[in-house]
Amino acid sequence: MELSALTNSPDVQNYKPEIHLSLSRVGVTGVEKVIRIGEPGAEQSYHAQLECFVDLGPKQKGAHMSRFDEVVNEAIGEFAVEGTALRAEQLAQAIAESVRERQGARRAEVTITARYPEHKPAPVSGITTQEIYTLHGAALASAAGTRRLVGVTAQGITACPCAQELVAATARDRLSAQGFENDEIEQIIAAVPIATHNQRGLGTLFLGSVEGSELDVEADDLLSIVEGSMSSEIYELMKRSDEGSVVEKAHSRPRFVEDCVREAIAGVIERYGELDDATFVSARQENLETIHQHNVTAERFGLLGELRREIATDEHLMHHTSMREWLDAGSR
Repeated sequence: MELSALTNSPDVQNYKPEIHLSLSRVGVTGVEKVIRIGEPGAEQSYHAQLECFVDLGPKQKGAHMSRFDEVVNEAIGEFAVEGTALRAEQLAQAIAESVRERQGARRAEVTITARYPEHKPAPVSGITTQEIYTLHGAALASAAGTRRLVGVTAQGITACPCAQELVAATARDRLSAQGFENDEIEQIIAAVPIATHNQRGLGTLFLGSVEGSELDVEADDLLSIVEGSMSSEIYELMKRSDEGSVVEKAHSRPRFVEDCVREAIAGVIERYGELDDATFVSARQENLETIHQHNVTAERFGLLGELRREIATDEHLMHHTSMREWLDAGSR
């Protein structure tokens, strides 16, 4: 009798709300799953957090929250059964399209943030060290199609160019006072790493594609671009020779937070020159300051065609297409 009552109970979510107002996003956050990504037989486990949202019409009281988790589990299971290579953005797309259908929504949006380990050798000793990276996947599905994003976040070190110039100027004055000639001073400055203050940097890079435009992007390549945009990579485990190598490399490539973003964008253009101009690109760098109590941040986002044009012409484009704008454009 109790079961019968539950079966015949009204679906309150489908009632009409007292205030007939649509909602931009309704869904679930903090959904934790272990997913396996990669080629069949070489998959890697990722600890992932997911967010799933749908828009809600003005005549529907609420979304069916239990259906979100059902769809996530089904999508993960389907990929596992198919035995095909899984990417974070593909999983996000599958979930978004299924959630949209199950909820009867005009649009659905899914984001996946997954933490995973990579093993790489230290620069001099070659000792294997485990580094933790973050993989991002996102998708927005609507009747007009699905837009997907893939991205990564990596850490590195940056050396401040401004402070380095100040220290170099002081060094020149001191060497001159000791009787060194100008050409000798410049040889010394060029040969000896000049001190400056450092920051640990957090770089994030996204690429996005519209439905029908395949985006063949490997996370390892994106990580290489992000780490290469900073003054030097960093390593969790190092011998003394590795520490010296990292510090010397960083001080030979001093970069502002702004430099890192520009280097990342340039890296995308160089590595993915064949991508369509409509590809979305977003680069963000945050440096955790050491001699200040604040941090510093820089960003650039836009369509690949916009970025290519600006670099080629030096024209300052007034409009930069944002991630939100690019995603929403696919649901119009």
